[in-house]
Amino acid sequence: MTRKKKALPILENITITDFAAEGKCVARVNDMVVFVPWSVPGDVVDLQVRRKKHSFMEAEIIRFHEESPLRTKPFCQHFGTCGGCKWQQLPYEEQLKMKQQQVKDQLTRIGKITLPDFRPILGSVKTQEYRNKLDFGCCNKRYLTNEEISSGLQFQRNAIGFHITGAFDKILPIEKCWLMDHLQNEIRNEIFDYALNHEMSFFDLRAQTGLLRDVIVRNSNTGEWMVIIQFHYDEEGDEQRAAELLQHVADKFPQITALLYVNNQKCNDTIGDQDIIVFKGNDHIFETMEDLRFKVGPKSFYQTNTEQAYHLYSVVREFAFMPVNGQTPNEAPLIYDLYTGTGTIANFVAAKASKVIGIEYVPEAIEDAKVNSSINGIGNTLFYAGDMKDILTDEFIQQHGRPDVIVTDPPRAGMHPDVVNTILNAAPQRIVYVSCNPATQARDLQLLDVAYTVNEVQPVDMFPHTPHVENVVLLTRRS
Repeated sequence: MTRKKKALPILENITITDFAAEGKCVARVNDMVVFVPWSVPGDVVDLQVRRKKHSFMEAEIIRFHEESPLRTKPFCQHFGTCGGCKWQQLPYEEQLKMKQQQVKDQLTRIGKITLPDFRPILGSVKTQEYRNKLDFGCCNKRYLTNEEISSGLQFQRNAIGFHITGAFDKILPIEKCWLMDHLQNEIRNEIFDYALNHEMSFFDLRAQTGLLRDVIVRNSNTGEWMVIIQFHYDEEGDEQRAAELLQHVADKFPQITALLYVNNQKCNDTIGDQDIIVFKGNDHIFETMEDLRFKVGPKSFYQTNTEQAYHLYSVVREFAFMPVNGQTPNEAPLIYDLYTGTGTIANFVAAKASKVIGIEYVPEAIEDAKVNSSINGIGNTLFYAGDMKDILTDEFIQQHGRPDVIVTDPPRAGMHPDVVNTILNAAPQRIVYVSCNPATQARDLQLLDVAYTVNEVQPVDMFPHTPHVENVVLLTRRS
């Protein structure tokens, strides 16, 4: 006989007290922490516990007794189901305060090092339509909300939209996303309507069948648009059906300057190892920053908030060359740009450097970086592809010269300890550390503290309405 699960409790008249990680907030009930999504400090609510552990609980709001004075009305119809904008119920000024505090808390509590006064966070130029890229899944299993299930809704199950956390094989249909120019909504909705009207099959993530699989939309500040449609050819005639859809999109949206497609037969929808085919136009678009042009291909990484990326990189450039305690780096310093991606930072700072050496794991990104240097007539950059801890060795530094400045912009996991040790051995005059995860940045700063002092801390908001925050730190070598 199976043991009947004990019903989880309802907690009544609970006051939400503070912010927590991942966009959640917290309450405290009988000395136990309760994590609550979609809430705001000051809300007084009833909670249904969904998960209970020895030291914490997770719960969801089932009734409001009093709404927090901080709370504002979300502008998106998908808020609360789509997990992309978890802070829409919070005014942007409050979001910035919490991100500033998040950086301070993590660098202080995790890093446990001496820190200067932090600069005020740089808010995003735009808080809507700020993204230059969105990726929409296509699926034959539409995610149904509790309200839709209760109402007996059982119509069309195909969907184009976003994956739902905890339901990997289901897609929440998106009618309007506010994070990108409205043309992306028109393109996505037109593809969906065409596919339904022509009875195209949508991908089944479990069975790995179905023709229409994924849609990626990118645009740029030059006015160019790229659309990549992923197909999964199953049946005879699928290739022709795909071509007809592509032609329809090309005819309907002449704004698209790069219409691409791929037949992806893998179990996942990543395209880094796929052959991407041009249906119409170019295989790239261009972004501009000051007087520089950057080629962005279908596999290229480029900061998804174009305008704010300029302000982020301007901070990096300032930190690389600014006087600190009356000292500046060599007049034309040798700069190493670690995790260089497509070389955006490397090319952005090259004018003031003797040479910039960029290192990146993805070979295609390094090829883009070289092209971007060539396009802009920059002749003092070198780029190398490979695992950072394998490329950046003492032998590499002996061959290319000891850097005056190291710029590092690692992924969320931070830097490998071997990379930190190599940086310490390289002993640059200064380090500019760009991070999308202040928690791992704090860990790395603690390791660098044996030889470096933190001089400047500049948080930068790249993603309004989300709890994510970038942070730039300047470190100088102790004499």
